Amino acid sequence: MHLIRNAAVAGLFYPDDPKELRHAVSRFLVDAEQALSNTKQPKALIVPHAGYVYSGAAAATGFSRLLPFKQLIKQIVLLGPSHQVGFTGLAVSDAHYYQTPLGDIPIDRFAIDNILKLPQVSVIEQAHDQEHSLEVQLPFLQEILDDFTLVPIVVGDASTESVSKVLETLWGNESTLILISSDLSHFHNYQTAQQLDNNTCSAIENLQPDDIGFDNACGRNPIKGLLRSATHHNLSVTTLALWNSYDSAGHSPEDKSRVVGYGCWMFTNNE
Repeated sequence: MHLIRNAAVAGLFYPDDPKELRHAVSRFLVDAEQALSNTKQPKALIVPHAGYVYSGAAAATGFSRLLPFKQLIKQIVLLGPSHQVGFTGLAVSDAHYYQTPLGDIPIDRFAIDNILKLPQVSVIEQAHDQEHSLEVQLPFLQEILDDFTLVPIVVGDASTESVSKVLETLWGNESTLILISSDLSHFHNYQTAQQLDNNTCSAIENLQPDDIGFDNACGRNPIKGLLRSATHHNLSVTTLALWNSYDSAGHSPEDKSRVVGYGCWMFTNNE
């Protein structure tokens, strides 16, 4: 058994020095909070997962929405795509903690054991060991929330319905936040990326999972599962950010030839 899933991309995707990391996250949140108006509590967020220099500002537009509810949110259900290991279904870890330079986050083993009863969920340690899509979100959560447990899930080749069933099992009440980690289009030119990402944005806003194709988002499978559940729960969607790596970090015309898209969406209850 792996008691702790060690940080794998600290120093690569985000700073490995705790003081520097807190400063970076705080700066992103302060910048995002300046544009923050009164908001309902998010039930779910879609946030990007690239290196902070590229996607940190976009992610912060979503994470900043948690600040008024930091004492209320106690469980994070975090789903992201697999970049390192190919597999079918959804993968959990047998670890009891997820580590970042800011400390160890306890994993909700009761929730993990509960979804392991579903046939599409299995323990695949290799899917978690080097995966960045989940890890990069954790310092934001550690900086914002007072106290929380984590349900980390890496999603492989999985149907919309199979992901949605896992989300339904974990849906919970207002103390549970669903967090989907995904970038958008990859390595197209600027104009093509904008078109693809605008199409993805429209599909998300209209809760149309079937309109999200292979080239639209690396985390398309968890996104599509969320959209199915969001329809079932009558959630509303708000687009918080939509740009790409040139917009956030590009400095030369060549940077427009191969960009990666980033977006952030918030899902809230209609009641």
